[in-house]
Amino acid sequence: MSWRERDIIRLLHLVLSVPIVGYMYGPVAQIPRAAGFTRWVAMPAVVLSGLWLWLKPRILKRLRVKSMAVRS
Repeated sequence: MSWRERDIIRLLHLVLSVPIVGYMYGPVAQIPRAAGFTRWVAMPAVVLSGLWLWLKPRILKRLRVKSMAVRS
């Protein structure tokens, strides 16, 4: 993973975490459009970006091993 890609995904992860904190501790849950954005956009994006940051090296390693096995 290039450092630039990792930095962009990390920034997205952190920025989209702010509405989640506002949803839990602030008035965001009372605002319908903000609550919908938090539930259906921010939360899945934070979960997916976190998993991608955590698991991408393992996934790429397995794909490289499989492609090497296919070539042999």
